[in-house]
Amino acid sequence: MLQSGDPRRGLLLELLQAALRRVDGRRCVREALRAAPDAGGAPVWIAAVGKAAPAMALGAYDALGSSISRSLIITREGHAPPELLSLPGAEVITGSHPVPDERSLAAGEWLLEWVDALPPEVEPLFLVSGGASSLVEVLREGLTLADLEAFTTRELAAGTAIAALNAQRIALSRIKGGRLTARLGGRSARALFVSDVPGDDPALIGSGLLGPASEGPDRVTRSVIASVEHAVAAAAAAARSLGLSAHTAGRRFDEDAVRLAARCAHELRLSPSAVCVWGGESTVQLPRHPGRGGRNQHLALAAARLIAGQGDLMLLAAGTDGTDGVTEDAGALVDAESCARVALAGMDVDRCLATADSAAALAASGDLVHTGPTGTNVGDLVIGLKLTREEAAGLPLGAVAARAPRVL
Repeated sequence: MLQSGDPRRGLLLELLQAALRRVDGRRCVREALRAAPDAGGAPVWIAAVGKAAPAMALGAYDALGSSISRSLIITREGHAPPELLSLPGAEVITGSHPVPDERSLAAGEWLLEWVDALPPEVEPLFLVSGGASSLVEVLREGLTLADLEAFTTRELAAGTAIAALNAQRIALSRIKGGRLTARLGGRSARALFVSDVPGDDPALIGSGLLGPASEGPDRVTRSVIASVEHAVAAAAAAARSLGLSAHTAGRRFDEDAVRLAARCAHELRLSPSAVCVWGGESTVQLPRHPGRGGRNQHLALAAARLIAGQGDLMLLAAGTDGTDGVTEDAGALVDAESCARVALAGMDVDRCLATADSAAALAASGDLVHTGPTGTNVGDLVIGLKLTREEAAGLPLGAVAARAPRVL
């Protein structure tokens, strides 16, 4: 069992927490709206869609207060806090993620009704984050829910990268790819995005739910307010504030999780820096009958094999939304003894990777990271640490680490 008193665990969790705070949907929306307030004083309707939608909506309420007369929040089940549910005029509905279901289609119809009901004097504000592609949908004529479910399940199992997956989703949809924008009929609107796609392109965030209009006039003002680059930079800055050298990757990752694990472990081992931070979204090709886990847990378990016995190396891989695959864990934090702990529990790391059953192995080794919903979704973070326990013991950890995510 990884010793709970190891200061390096607290350090890695503190770096993760610093990254999550930088891209928190509530804070980012609040600051964006306060930085560019509207001078018209018109009533505002909000439509927030995605895993970060509840936090983003709360940020809008922080900034705009009573000028908000109606809000529609479409998110994943369990992601809406009681604070949001108690606000006047707030309607919260849930879709399904990562595979859409009938709730996602119902949410799509609700969103269309919301757009069609916009009064002339109202200013629409759209808040879009990752997860919107699955949570809300209106299918093109001739397609069925079974078609959508089969497509999504097939592409997820094949490990299709998010940009390519979202591009394909557009072809199935009546609201993606700028079609919802076109339905606004050229009226002015504002859209804020928490991005989880390469290039932070509104045409791909949420499969282009509020991307440029597919046809007709487009008077939507778009701003990306949070991305994985912001999270990576924040984690590195937090490391430097503790006196540690930190290296950030020059590009987002999008490769297979096992190959990424090899690259990260190699770069960490060779780097002159104590901390290395990468951001992006890896992929996993699932076997016919996969076990339980997610791409970050798969990556972490693969990395654990490569750093086994190297006592100064540790690695954390986590989804910034607080979930990983079909699990409610964000990811995992592994060290030089993780594989040994898995073996002591009577399990085989190679077999768990082959069967995509990383969650079982990491639960046995005590390496799972659980955050709960984080209020953001900018993709995944991998944070590598090259430091001895004795060196970490002298760092000024404390107040921030006390608020860090817990490890189960």
